[in-house]
Amino acid sequence: MNLDNKAVKSTNLWKKVITQTKYAINCGALQSIPTSYEFIEDNNIQFLVRILANISRKEEAKKKETEQSKKTGEKVNPFLPYEEDLFVTNLSDTHLCLLNKYNVVDHHLLIITRVFEEQESWLNLNDFAALGKCLSEIDGLGFYNSGSVAGASQRHKHLQLVPFPLSPEGERVPIESIVKLANFQGEIGLIPSFRFSHALTKIKLNTEQNPLQNALIMLETYHKLLEAINLPLSQDKPGGDYNLLITREWMMIVKRSQASYESISVNSLGFAGALLVKNQEQMKRLKELGPLTILANVAHNS
Repeated sequence: MNLDNKAVKSTNLWKKVITQTKYAINCGALQSIPTSYEFIEDNNIQFLVRILANISRKEEAKKKETEQSKKTGEKVNPFLPYEEDLFVTNLSDTHLCLLNKYNVVDHHLLIITRVFEEQESWLNLNDFAALGKCLSEIDGLGFYNSGSVAGASQRHKHLQLVPFPLSPEGERVPIESIVKLANFQGEIGLIPSFRFSHALTKIKLNTEQNPLQNALIMLETYHKLLEAINLPLSQDKPGGDYNLLITREWMMIVKRSQASYESISVNSLGFAGALLVKNQEQMKRLKELGPLTILANVAHNS
């Protein structure tokens, strides 16, 4: 891992993101999926729910990947090689940063390993160093979908980052107000309205601090959260899928039981209070059930 102990020097990451986004739009590499959104209140949480206007591009791309996989007998990996028109910057000798080709949220970044690692493998110091580099320059929500049950669509290890705010209105992240109401026993907190297996802890990432120190803080915190939801590090890989959410101020983990409920899929963003539905039928069903019911049914019961 190519890190030194000096203060972090800005690499103008945000400027690079803006520049590459414009370029990728102009050349057609970035295939943003348009959405509309509304807020749905459930137990004092203003859930941000987006409804897709058109997912035909992504579905067509998935169909082509499936056809290619059948021909070659190997699953397509869009990160090896990655699409150069989506490349933002090198983060370290182990990780680089790409634009999310089919983004729903503007400036959605992917933090991928240069060589193939399984998405279901444990996160390590290199992963957190790369994510920490991004968080030091862009205030946002970092997250990791560990396994297909947690919403991962690719086997190649990748973390993700979406800048704050997640929408023009409301909190920076929808669950921000209830994170402040978490009940703590020691370092581990629980959100009262989250009646499923999760754990929350406070962190403080210093954007002026050397990247190794921040990476070590995140790695140590991650290990504590894994222990809190009974995913022992003694195993070669996690014994269950989970979602990990990370900001400059807190980190949360949620143990998963299934990928979707009532056909509504959920990844890490769902537990941040940001859900995505494909059509009006799903929106209607979500309103009938309530967002917290959806989350409780895809998470592992405590």
